[in-house]
Amino acid sequence: MRVFITPFLSLGLLATAPETGFHTLKSLPVGGLGGWDYVTLDATAKRIYVPRSDRVMVLDLEGKTLGEIKGTDGVHGVALAPALDRGFTSNGRSHTITAFKLSTLEVLGLYKATGENPDAILYDPATNRVFSFNGRGKNATVFDAANGNVLGTIPFGHKPEFAATDGKGRVFVNLEDSAEVAVIDAKKLTIEAKWSLAPIEDPTGMAIDLKHHRLFIVGGNKLMAVVNTDSGKLVATPAIGQGADAAAYDADLGLAFSSNGEGTVTVIRQDSSDKYTVTAEVPTKKSARTMALGEKTHRLYLPAADFSPAPAPTPETPRPRPTMTPNSFQVVVVGH
Repeated sequence: MRVFITPFLSLGLLATAPETGFHTLKSLPVGGLGGWDYVTLDATAKRIYVPRSDRVMVLDLEGKTLGEIKGTDGVHGVALAPALDRGFTSNGRSHTITAFKLSTLEVLGLYKATGENPDAILYDPATNRVFSFNGRGKNATVFDAANGNVLGTIPFGHKPEFAATDGKGRVFVNLEDSAEVAVIDAKKLTIEAKWSLAPIEDPTGMAIDLKHHRLFIVGGNKLMAVVNTDSGKLVATPAIGQGADAAAYDADLGLAFSSNGEGTVTVIRQDSSDKYTVTAEVPTKKSARTMALGEKTHRLYLPAADFSPAPAPTPETPRPRPTMTPNSFQVVVVGH
């Protein structure tokens, strides 16, 4: 995952995509300072968790701020464990995990990861364990969700990115620099297999279809990998937009989505478990490359902002970054 101070420039909200009925419904003004990374949606509580550099903003589904989880330095992601009334944040700069109470947003503890730069984070309900995927550490730290005790470390030898669980004791994680998926036994904390994603390059976002045993993985070379979770076989590679960093799957509608930083969402229809058809490229907003799916509303929530052009390079700053326009941060809502 990438914290977003992004080079994309402003683009207004555009027209609809009548092929599927999906289109940009509205943009929720949020404002505030800081880049962002992966958003997480709690459909039951009707809340959106938005990592914002040193804190997590908690919003309702209309963009109203409900509270903040502070002290999350370099936060990348949020994992939810509703049965335990707990949530967890991965804090990349401080190499820590923050545990908080979902009902009150009270911070309950701060746990040290066993690798640098905790990035993706996942709660596995089958084992009541939290998996922190540490980017620079090239490993995963596994915590007991109830008490924060470290249960083990899983080395990958490559950089882990986003992950998903089948809810039955297996966890899947993208290895970005080797273009593989690692399959983890969530109880034994061992790697069962590694599956190549070729021709996919730089895999980032991942979603899972539990019924048909499929993973949806977006790549940096404008392709999505559809992978059989039983065999590891690559069954389809539909085309997606540029700059993708998140995937989602709507089981009720039989649709997969890719959020693309170029300012689109690719909508892919599941014709069968092994056949997929791109049905639309929905215009959103440049910089909107991560998203969360509301499974009950069938809506996508994509954070975005406006940016000024990057300044000219200097010897001191050879790769300058653009500057976010003050108070331009927003959440774009896509639905049908």
